[in-house]
Amino acid sequence: MSTVLSNFATWKHFLADRVSQAKNAGMTEQTITSLAYEIGSFLDEKVDPKNEEERVLKELWDVGDEAERRTIAGLMIKLVQRT
Repeated sequence: MSTVLSNFATWKHFLADRVSQAKNAGMTEQTITSLAYEIGSFLDEKVDPKNEEERVLKELWDVGDEAERRTIAGLMIKLVQRT
């Protein structure tokens, strides 16, 4: 996954592909957003940001409460669906 995380555009493309696969598998938006929240939590705890965009996301994640983190996860899903 480190190659995917080294470039933010690559990360967004990777995430967009996974969201599309999840939708095709019949997952709801709520389930996809919950998974994005779990992935965000994992990345926050286990992965050092590889670029400026990821560092900003990590800083926002770190200062947010659970509801705000869920919002960030949902916004990331919306962002990658738009591209």
